[in-house]
Amino acid sequence: MKREREMTFVAEEIAAQPGCWRRAIALAETVAGLPAPGERVAVVGCGTSLFMAQAYAALRESSGRGETDAFPASEFPFRRRYDRVVAITRSGTTTEVVELLRALPCPTVALTGDTATPIAQVADTVIDLGFADERSVVQTRFATTALTLLRAHLARIPSASQVAEPGVAPDRPDLPGQAAAALEAPLPAGAAGRTRFTFLGAGWTVGIAHEAALKVREASASWAESYPAMEYRHGPISVTDERSLVWFFDPPPPGLAEQVERTGALVVLPELDPVAELIRVQRLAVELATAKGLDPDRPRNLSRSVILSRAFLRSGEAGDRLDPGEA
Repeated sequence: MKREREMTFVAEEIAAQPGCWRRAIALAETVAGLPAPGERVAVVGCGTSLFMAQAYAALRESSGRGETDAFPASEFPFRRRYDRVVAITRSGTTTEVVELLRALPCPTVALTGDTATPIAQVADTVIDLGFADERSVVQTRFATTALTLLRAHLARIPSASQVAEPGVAPDRPDLPGQAAAALEAPLPAGAAGRTRFTFLGAGWTVGIAHEAALKVREASASWAESYPAMEYRHGPISVTDERSLVWFFDPPPPGLAEQVERTGALVVLPELDPVAELIRVQRLAVELATAKGLDPDRPRNLSRSVILSRAFLRSGEAGDRLDPGEA
């Protein structure tokens, strides 16, 4: 009974996403500190948060709001100059993010699930997403809620071209409705029987594809990879066979889906908004874990937050531990 109760954390958090997204969209109407049009911006994170950063950076730049880059917090290019840095950090304690924001001279804003953490002391602005925080080690609703808030903010703040053409309205899909549909939609027939999983995106959905692969790896200890769709032909397709599932987050380039099908792989085409499609992958990851007898809330070798000791920062010796309260 205890094991069944523990395994419900991630399932409950996946199911809560429509409501969390609704709250994030409302919050985007009043939130302060996020980038203004024209600012040169860097977005940072670690793990899942990095992939959300990549998606937002590509989406912001492609929508004309300004030059936007994404980096792992540990790989920030200090020689570059930015008008603002956005950090995504569920725990608010991840060492690389906290130390980076402490060192930056430009304005910083952090999206976090816990404001009573070190991130509140080092970020100029903190956006509280505590309503989307999670008990599970595996991130689901916090990450998608953070990205939903950022997308809603982009839709609310017009680009320079939209200011010049006031009749042009930004695209505003019904994201909570899409999330609800993703919870009800059946998983692809035969998906749970595959053992190799590949996720493909284009533009801003490359970050979503990377996150999909991470979810399957983390929750179910399955072999998973991700690529920009056009890069998939340049080598990775060579390992694809009848054991494989290949899931597209954007409509595939001409001829690619047919080429993949000829390998014997199961091809999944997008039916919903890309982040709603990610919810379907989250559900698949939990189903795969359950079939293997694994606990998707507690993936092996992982903790909820990576906190490094001062000794590590000085000498390179690790001092990882669980986030306080999660140990």
